[in-house]
Amino acid sequence: MLSDKLNGDKFDESLRRALRGHTEPVPTDFTAGLLRQIKQAQERRILARVVWEERLVLGGCVVLGVIIISAAVVFPGTAAGFTGQVKTLTDKIGQAVEVVSSWRQLYMVFAAMFGFAVYSLVDLLASDS
Repeated sequence: MLSDKLNGDKFDESLRRALRGHTEPVPTDFTAGLLRQIKQAQERRILARVVWEERLVLGGCVVLGVIIISAAVVFPGTAAGFTGQVKTLTDKIGQAVEVVSSWRQLYMVFAAMFGFAVYSLVDLLASDS
């Protein structure tokens, strides 16, 4: 990359100026090794920030799930509405297949969200660092 080359040239020049009075020999690949170490340190910092952001997002998903479950417990009227729909389902057996198939998709979405929340929680609590 051009920016890496320019930064490397500036670094080489400043290193040469700093080491002019120095009497020990400097290896020829010293600058390249030092720049590689700097780049690796920057990559580690970026990776650590990304991991931190992912953990925050996963924690947010878990908190959001807890809030949704708490809202379902605190507001049981929505559960009563669901119970009424189930009663209607048993009364109208002819329409049962359509109702179940439409709710099945919703249950699959809830199961996927629950699985993701459990996975996120395990990943958050049992991570390497």
